[in-house]
Amino acid sequence: MFSIAQRTAVRDTLLSWARDDAEVSAAALVGSAATGREDAWSDIDLALRIESAAEPDEVSARWTARLYDSYDVAHHLDVVARGVLYRVFLLASSLQIDVSFWPGDRFRATEPGFKLVFGTANTPTNPAPLDPDHLAGMGWLYGLHARSAIARGRGWQALMMLDGVRDQIIALACVRHGLNPHHGRDADKLPSELLDELMRARASTTDDHELRRANKMSVGALVREISRHDEALAQRLARPAEALTF
Repeated sequence: MFSIAQRTAVRDTLLSWARDDAEVSAAALVGSAATGREDAWSDIDLALRIESAAEPDEVSARWTARLYDSYDVAHHLDVVARGVLYRVFLLASSLQIDVSFWPGDRFRATEPGFKLVFGTANTPTNPAPLDPDHLAGMGWLYGLHARSAIARGRGWQALMMLDGVRDQIIALACVRHGLNPHHGRDADKLPSELLDELMRARASTTDDHELRRANKMSVGALVREISRHDEALAQRLARPAEALTF
């Protein structure tokens, strides 16, 4: 496990690289380090603005090679969103390093956690709020596949689909309470009565009877949460939801 001092040293080195890189015109810390919520488990999240004349793919390849040469990197993966490459590195110490490579015209704060270290950024944007109607749709879709998985004797698939139902309930509840609905970040802040209900709804085994019990409770909790957002939609879903809990 990495120490806070080790993480700080790595972050300082990365910022030094950024300042010395002629093809990087700005850098920002994002996430917990930018909002004062950093703790012993936090990762390094660095956003780089790439000069307009440079190729982000070439800059990212160069940074990747340097990271592998300088640190004990076990693996990395890429996530691409809205034309921005997010390259995520895992060090042998379990330290996660996220480096995002932003074309110059896209570099901006897209969430509250954005602390410009040097250079300039474009006008900030706010993330689009999650649509409760979409979350509701994903909820019943997971429920539909949970039913078929149970009927087909696919216990592990059923568990995964029921997890999906629960994820949508949590996201819907977070939206309703004004909490961060992404990746369960504020799930622990939800009312205890809802969390207790969802805990009871979890399947403890892949036994057919247990899966059916969990399915019935999960779908019921989903419809109740939907009703708090859209009573008319919950009423329309009542009949098909009942059919999902055979």
